[in-house]
Amino acid sequence: MSAGAAGILALASAGLQAGEVGHFMPGVPSIRDYVVPEPGFYTALMNYWYSADRMNDAGGNRLGSVTISPGPGPGLTLKPRIDVEIYAISPTFIWVSDWKILGANYAAYAAPSFANASISGSVSTVRGRGVAATHESDIGLGDLFVQPLWLGWNRKHFDFALGYGFYAPTGRYDTQNVTLPVVGTFRTEALDNIGLGFWTNQFQGAVSWYPWEDKRMAVSGVLTYETHGEKQDFDFTPGDNLTFNWGISQYLPLTKSQKLLLEVGPMGYSSWQVTDDKGADASNPGVHDEVHAVGCQVGLTYVPWMLSVNFRYLNEFSAKDRFQGQSFGLNIAKKFW
Repeated sequence: MSAGAAGILALASAGLQAGEVGHFMPGVPSIRDYVVPEPGFYTALMNYWYSADRMNDAGGNRLGSVTISPGPGPGLTLKPRIDVEIYAISPTFIWVSDWKILGANYAAYAAPSFANASISGSVSTVRGRGVAATHESDIGLGDLFVQPLWLGWNRKHFDFALGYGFYAPTGRYDTQNVTLPVVGTFRTEALDNIGLGFWTNQFQGAVSWYPWEDKRMAVSGVLTYETHGEKQDFDFTPGDNLTFNWGISQYLPLTKSQKLLLEVGPMGYSSWQVTDDKGADASNPGVHDEVHAVGCQVGLTYVPWMLSVNFRYLNEFSAKDRFQGQSFGLNIAKKFW
């Protein structure tokens, strides 16, 4: 949902010849966010922090060197030192109607994103000659996510949801020419980009199982599929991505009246690139990125105010052809009517 953070990650990866990441950031939503709530109007403020000091190769090992070779020449071999710090925020507006489609409640939502990133990739050649690329950006507009179709089926022990949404390339995006020894001049993405520069269609299915009818515990599983358009100013179309989110959420009353609830539980995700990159500008199109993470969520819900606050921590323990790091999230959500 935080397309701004996705844009920064993709920018930094592309600068070091790794694969493009998708728009969907699996560490942003809370465990119970994927199923349709009861009818009403909701707002949520999603805050996301990501940091990484390593990038992995196609085998999942820490990257020792990269070769920049956009042309037919031998290229330039560099040793990267990675320091990525990202903050993104996404105000989300959700409407759940009383309308029924195939027995499901119809809902829709929109989530613009804004991001502030510090990308410091100090790069030096194996012979001691180097290039330093450091950028600290202001907060700026990221890509917009809109989900015009969100259907929810609610049962005593299960909630099911199906959704279609799209990411529009509204975020800050530009290209620049870079000149390096041996390599010469070539085009790459600008350092202050936040948007990804392409459209994405997203399809999502979610299920939550409740062992008790009062839904004090939820066991959640979510599949998200992304298919991408061609990247602006490049002959390059990223491969499709499949992401699985899981989580177990348990409410614990903190007062006898049960108006104040503690929410705790483990969570995690796995994401895979499932098709090849396409186009003349694709580097190693057959190499697919993936990442796996595990963590936990802690939150508070105050029932009379219909207000919830959730904090999450997730650690990526395995990654291929992309960054491997950790993330923190703080989501605040409220129902207004």
